[in-house]
Amino acid sequence: MGICLAAAAPVAFALGKEDQASADPPAAGQAAAPARSRSDAKVAIMSCKGYGPEVRAALEKSFDLLGGIGGLVKNQTVTVKINLTGSDFHQVFSRPVGESFMTHSSTAMALGSLLFAAGAKRVRFVESTNRLEPLEKVLGFAGWDVNALLALGNVELEDTRNLGKTKQYAPLQVASGGYLFSSFELNHAYHDTDVLVSLSKLKTHTIAGVTMSMKNLFGITPNALYGDQAGSENATTGRGKLHDMVGWDAAAAAKIVFPGARPGTFSNDPGYRVPRIVADLCEARPIHLCVIDGITSMSGGEGPWSAEARPIGLTTPGVLIVGKNPVSTDAVGTAVMGFDNPRAARGEGPFKLGDNHLVLAEQRKLGIADLSKIEVLGVPIAQARYPYPL
Repeated sequence: MGICLAAAAPVAFALGKEDQASADPPAAGQAAAPARSRSDAKVAIMSCKGYGPEVRAALEKSFDLLGGIGGLVKNQTVTVKINLTGSDFHQVFSRPVGESFMTHSSTAMALGSLLFAAGAKRVRFVESTNRLEPLEKVLGFAGWDVNALLALGNVELEDTRNLGKTKQYAPLQVASGGYLFSSFELNHAYHDTDVLVSLSKLKTHTIAGVTMSMKNLFGITPNALYGDQAGSENATTGRGKLHDMVGWDAAAAAKIVFPGARPGTFSNDPGYRVPRIVADLCEARPIHLCVIDGITSMSGGEGPWSAEARPIGLTTPGVLIVGKNPVSTDAVGTAVMGFDNPRAARGEGPFKLGDNHLVLAEQRKLGIADLSKIEVLGVPIAQARYPYPL
């Protein structure tokens, strides 16, 4: 268990310049993470206008364009991280939550079906919710047909907000030493798996700028260890203190225990903290397959609560974006939302209030965010482009 020690708040800086090799180098004596293969810098965009049978067809075509997923999932345990952000299932824009800001059951069903068709041994759907009910019941609140999902094959469901079905947390190391965390303690589901899939929506984020495959992993941190009720296995509140520590001075922050936090990384700036935690999580728990649902979504932020800061609205891009590298996939998703430079510095494009986690991950060699070096298959970005207002 790591302790977040007090230190002067780091000064935020702009990222994304071509000549900026590394803003936060690895700690002394710690090797940088290995470079990812250029072969995973391929992203497929497919037109998909609704949540009927066309979802499976578009997803299958996306996988084909990427060379198939059989080699990745055959005879493997596959864990799918969904996004039920906020765990409040009231309709937004007079639409079910799956059509606005949460994972839609149709995308999960189509994905699960194709994973089994490709030979997956077991498929586990997971999320850290803000509720005490079992995940099966929570998914029902979101309008999912849980029985149909379970009927796909050897399907497991687990809420990863606490220990869940095991007696101890699994430590996952950040190979480079990390920006703010050198390791994380997570529910066993993120350790006892061969493949991790991030199933997310095409959205912007108030602090992180964009929230897709990578930002989805912020929710793998257990509420019981990283939430505002940390220390209780019944914790259900969110991770406010991970996002920011506004109102906490350095002395008070020193008393907060975050497992795996690097000493001397105290900062009150959410625009500094959130992007680095996202990058650290994506290094500790690599994503092997990304599916971004841009069939319908929302602009203005990550959820209806974003309306407190800016206007929100329903979006209908009518696309699925799929890739095997989260940095490259999210870079393409950023461009589809109308932001020409996914490597933009803080203060530019969608990254108005925070450093760019795509660039932070790129600096750790977790993937490529430069659109000129990413092969886009299927629908061209220019044709798929659906500008999201800032």
